[in-house]
Amino acid sequence: MSHLESGSSVSPRISADLSDEERETYAWQLDVRDFGEVGQRKLKGASVLVSRVGGLGSAVAYELAAAGIGRLILAHAGNVRPSDLNRQLLMTHDWLGKPRIESAVRRLKELNPRLEIVGVGENLSPSNADRLVGMADCVVDAAPMFQERLAMNDAAQRQGKPVIEAAMFELEASLTVIHPPETASFREWVPEVPAGWKRRFPVVGAVSGTVGCLAAMEAIKLIVGLGKPLKNRLLRIDLRSMRFDTIRLR
Repeated sequence: MSHLESGSSVSPRISADLSDEERETYAWQLDVRDFGEVGQRKLKGASVLVSRVGGLGSAVAYELAAAGIGRLILAHAGNVRPSDLNRQLLMTHDWLGKPRIESAVRRLKELNPRLEIVGVGENLSPSNADRLVGMADCVVDAAPMFQERLAMNDAAQRQGKPVIEAAMFELEASLTVIHPPETASFREWVPEVPAGWKRRFPVVGAVSGTVGCLAAMEAIKLIVGLGKPLKNRLLRIDLRSMRFDTIRLR
């Protein structure tokens, strides 16, 4: 039985044939059932927006770059600080005090020199969300602030783009795919910025990496049409007890 999900809701252009170098680089995943060369060409032709490349977004961008995504649009303001280095894997000590987005682009190009990157030294906001979302086939939301999440989801809903919503707090994480009208909208769950929410919150870096890898896999599934994305389901992860639960959403 095929495990392809009917109607992945992402329609990237299928890129031209793979080069010999690309076939060698991606040889192991080309053997994955229902993926193969067509799936790899879909990845090569696709664009993904990652909002923030901090602890969570760094892992997302790194895994997508390694998998052979064609283009990444990365949005992240500010300079690298010492407190970033416990979890933001695209930031390095030698880049302290310099723009985060430059460090991210540099590190990703070292991993995959074929990757096209649009690095934007801004955070998502109502003023730039439509422009940035419009450049992508799908969006991964890794922002710490709900103002950014709301602006991104509003823009994605207007443009009919799916959003992988990933989040973490302390030793817990959650993941879902939002794509109205197939799913509820983000504002139906979070109508406004929660009172008292702050940018800094407790988290261990490995938690960010865990949910970031899972979010990258959801993006790959949506692009390729592989498996069953987390639409109308919420994955909840408690790494303190190593418990994973999937909750159905109305």
